[in-house]
Amino acid sequence: MPTELRQLRKSVRSTLGQWGVLTAADETELIVTELATNVIKHVGEGAPATLVLEPSDDRIRVELHDKGHTAPALGSGSCDEECGRGLHLLSAMSLGWGTLLTATGKVVWCEISLEDVRHCVKVQRAAALLNEYRRVVGVSSVVVPTYAVLEESATDIIADLLHWLAAQGGDPDDILDRAQMHFEAEQSAA
Repeated sequence: MPTELRQLRKSVRSTLGQWGVLTAADETELIVTELATNVIKHVGEGAPATLVLEPSDDRIRVELHDKGHTAPALGSGSCDEECGRGLHLLSAMSLGWGTLLTATGKVVWCEISLEDVRHCVKVQRAAALLNEYRRVVGVSSVVVPTYAVLEESATDIIADLLHWLAAQGGDPDDILDRAQMHFEAEQSAA
């Protein structure tokens, strides 16, 4: 069981990294682990289940589909209870959650906010710069780029800026050092 949960968390983190929202990975991994653990406890170990992650501009929808026909219910969630705290955690960490009964079982879903990720001014400016750069170089904006594609675009932007600085008589190494110092100072302050 722990091996499968570890692999599931690794897959979630990888997917969120490709979408450029890795800062939501810890929260999403915890929620997915709680949902998967509930399937193991209440439907049975080895029961088939399907995880669906669906991104949008301001949230990630998490769905876990399984063959169980009993909808989970919030218990009291007190500290001395062995079960029931996971749904309280899910409720506290998500924008909303619920259960849908289907012909083959049920879906437990929740939505995780990306507002903190999206509203960081520096991240917003960088995202706008990446989008504009990709538009200028003629990359289609219809397809959602993977993290690797965005990373390559960021590298290209930095290289183009260094060329521009050199053409203006600036020292690219000095600018990179200064940018790194700014970044590290801002990270330390956060």
